[in-house]
Amino acid sequence: MAKITKQSENFSKWYTDVILEADLADYGPVKGTMVIKPYGYSLWQNVKNTLNNMIEESGHENAYFPLFIPKSFLEKEAKHVEGFAKECAVVTHSKLVSEDGVLTVDPSSKLEEEIIVRPTSETIIWHMFKKWVTSYRDLPIKINQWANVVRWEMRTRLFLRTSEFLWQEGHTAHASKEEAIKETLMIVEMYKSLFEEHLAIPTMIGRKSNMERFAGADETYSIETMMKDKKALQAGTSHYLGTNFGTAFDVKFQSKENKEQPVFATSWGVSTRMIGALIMVHGDDKGLKIPPRIAPHQVVIIPINPKNEDKEKFDNFVDTAHNMLKESSIRCSIDDSNNSPGFKFNNWELKGAPLRIDIGLKEFQSGSVTVCRRDTGEKEEMSIKALNTLTSTLEDIQKGMYDSANSFLEENTFELNDYNKFKKQLSNENCFIKAYWDGSDASELKIKEQTKATIRCILKDVNDPNLKCIFSGEPAKHLVVFAKAY
Repeated sequence: MAKITKQSENFSKWYTDVILEADLADYGPVKGTMVIKPYGYSLWQNVKNTLNNMIEESGHENAYFPLFIPKSFLEKEAKHVEGFAKECAVVTHSKLVSEDGVLTVDPSSKLEEEIIVRPTSETIIWHMFKKWVTSYRDLPIKINQWANVVRWEMRTRLFLRTSEFLWQEGHTAHASKEEAIKETLMIVEMYKSLFEEHLAIPTMIGRKSNMERFAGADETYSIETMMKDKKALQAGTSHYLGTNFGTAFDVKFQSKENKEQPVFATSWGVSTRMIGALIMVHGDDKGLKIPPRIAPHQVVIIPINPKNEDKEKFDNFVDTAHNMLKESSIRCSIDDSNNSPGFKFNNWELKGAPLRIDIGLKEFQSGSVTVCRRDTGEKEEMSIKALNTLTSTLEDIQKGMYDSANSFLEENTFELNDYNKFKKQLSNENCFIKAYWDGSDASELKIKEQTKATIRCILKDVNDPNLKCIFSGEPAKHLVVFAKAY
């Protein structure tokens, strides 16, 4: 039976234990890489499909761009290249040679220009936009890409930070600043809906500070979430890029008035990091808890008939229950493996299936089933004829998981205006702290040096001389959220 470290003993070890024991993922052979196993990939697919529907319904189209990017493309946008230079994987040669069974790089195959393995796609997409945009009639362009990216991370952790990960990245081009900003904010609301309505994860949304902003963006908006160790996880971002990439790649258009105008841009993305958030927001010492709307199996049926008594009738009864659930559009499966009932109970508790249905001889003979909830541990015996009521039970679980996570966020978020109390609070335990800030890089850096807390996002701008920065005492410009973060 799987042994999982308790959250209270070592949260980081608990997190890794759950991923490995629940068969979500495993370590790849290259340092920092991850193999997503079928159960983990099924979970990712459900999240992906949900978000993809939102993306397509909002007028975006899916496309695919090359994995390989000429190094010169990154050099065209100074801030962008500075932000990603230390994380890039670089291809320098195109061929290997074998001598006596030993592979070496063929020095004659050195590339004329080095190639970057995609860390993000702004540069190659804007290279293509230059070919596609000449007139106002060509705008807006709203493209989304589902892809893998490579960032050569030094410290890696499954799902949260790996050298290669899966994500979606949206890229749009617009005729006006107002239209581009509207797009940026619309995407933030889309992500909020994904997290809160489907992943049952409450969010805080706001702008990033200058120091935390995406490389090459004029503004970055982020989705911030609180994990069970009370640290913050940036779960998604939406960037207003201004005309930075349009200018770098010389993308212009002729307006209705026949004037040459710059093109305004956005980019936005979420990744497999969402799975890490899901684990750390909802999981407990028994393993995963998966919200029903994105669970690979919303219901798992456990048949218990070790002596195969009345086997044909018993199996038909189990199949009837299974078919009734499917007719109610419930994702369900039968665990008919050779493992013991006890093993199956623990396994599906570990894997976080929202509901488990036990069918033994007692249930079979009385025309009933026993329903077990993963979120509360409650058990209820019900007639097989009432299985269609489980759709409302699943919605109740979904709501309960969100409410529980939201209460946890609210209970561990504080508003402070005294820096000594601020430091004491963060030294005692992790938490979110709302406080006023003067907008300076210097204050932000000092707070980070002294407490390890960073500005997660700017909640609102303020213009009141009575409101003072929690660190400097100077007039405040913003209300922000501070926290230690992943």
